[in-house]
Amino acid sequence: MRSICLYFQVHQPFRLRTYRFFDIGADHYYYNDYQNKRIARRIASDCYLPANEVLLGLINEFGTAFKVSFSISGTAIEQFKKYTPEVLESFKRLAQTGNVEFLAETYAHSLVGLNDPAEFKRQVHEHAATIKELFGVAPTAFRNTELVYSNSIAGMVLDMGYKTMLTEGSKQVLGWKSPNFLYCSAPHQRLKLLLRNYQLSDDLAFRFSQKDWNEWPLTAEKFVSWLNKVEPKQELVNIFMDYETFGEHQKADSGIFGFLRAFPEQLIKTRKWAFRTVSEVSTDLQPVASIDCPHAISWADEERDLTAWLGNDLQQEAFSSLYKVSGIMADCKDADLHRDWNYLQASDHFYYMCTKWFSDGEVHHYFNPYGSPYDAFLNYMNVLSDFLIRVREYAENFPAAIETTNVRKALKATEKPVSKEKNTTKKEIKAGETVIKKPAKKLAVKAKTK
Repeated sequence: MRSICLYFQVHQPFRLRTYRFFDIGADHYYYNDYQNKRIARRIASDCYLPANEVLLGLINEFGTAFKVSFSISGTAIEQFKKYTPEVLESFKRLAQTGNVEFLAETYAHSLVGLNDPAEFKRQVHEHAATIKELFGVAPTAFRNTELVYSNSIAGMVLDMGYKTMLTEGSKQVLGWKSPNFLYCSAPHQRLKLLLRNYQLSDDLAFRFSQKDWNEWPLTAEKFVSWLNKVEPKQELVNIFMDYETFGEHQKADSGIFGFLRAFPEQLIKTRKWAFRTVSEVSTDLQPVASIDCPHAISWADEERDLTAWLGNDLQQEAFSSLYKVSGIMADCKDADLHRDWNYLQASDHFYYMCTKWFSDGEVHHYFNPYGSPYDAFLNYMNVLSDFLIRVREYAENFPAAIETTNVRKALKATEKPVSKEKNTTKKEIKAGETVIKKPAKKLAVKAKTK
């Protein structure tokens, strides 16, 4: 039988409170506890608990014929512990069945693999240890934040001992080839790659409840019929999406939970497909070809690149400013600084600064709690200004830490203001003080058009 791999991402960031210029140096707590608690509890009620109940029911009914894979970010796990412990218990019940695989990822759901190999490895190790502690099994497969992948990231993942990784079935990488096979990394051929079938995945994640879609309503029978039309030689279909698809992005009244219950049953009855976890697919199948990916790809937007997070000057300024202190944080023993270091690395903060108003603009607006990308940037940079002051003070108060080359470089980097006046956006930004005059008519966005 051919294989179908269901994988779900579970992630929640710690959202920032409104943090003003006059808070810098006076208040070191950055998080909107009310919003984080409210959202965590709402999504637990609307998505995690009912969806986990459906999956557990399917496992109880079909046994080993139904399997699924998850990755749960460290920040999501912390929120479960703090606000909704019943969600964590429901995931533990799924883990106890033996039919659910939990993947490794970056603890902070960060983009650190793009620029800091040491911090990347630290986060992956921290996340893997957390998963083992919670579920009793060490992860054997890896999934990077937002399926971000490149040749260099593949090398780091393989060096950490992972033999399997997920990424997007991007056309700019695949060309004419189908995502419905197992592949491997071209420069690191021991690393096997599962590629997302974005057409079928997005039919569920984004189009399921769109009444103007020509395939609406999407039933389990129709979806199974599409799978059965896949070329018989294609041995694998990977359906990857946010777990919040169920009940949060696609509301319960859309019929999404009914679909989730009916689809596996319909597929199992065909006896043509077998549900397998990520690691089972990697073990059972052999790569048919290698994938060369010198430039990073992701599963975001039509471009499948990094422009959702790093496509404009605002995002790049915030990203580079944060990682100026990597050398200090590598040896930091302060628990509060370590917590904030993790939380501020979450990719969501940079996503909120995206200025892509074309193609996927509605999607970005839906996920953005700020009034505009400029508000997101200013708020984050105020928080970051305070954080960098604290990091510098920590390093200066512990002279032994300053002896390393990395820390000396990091201290020198933080001597300059966090932000400087930029011609592209007509802003005055001076070491945390921010005054928006008026956005320029055209921001220097590097995203590709269709």
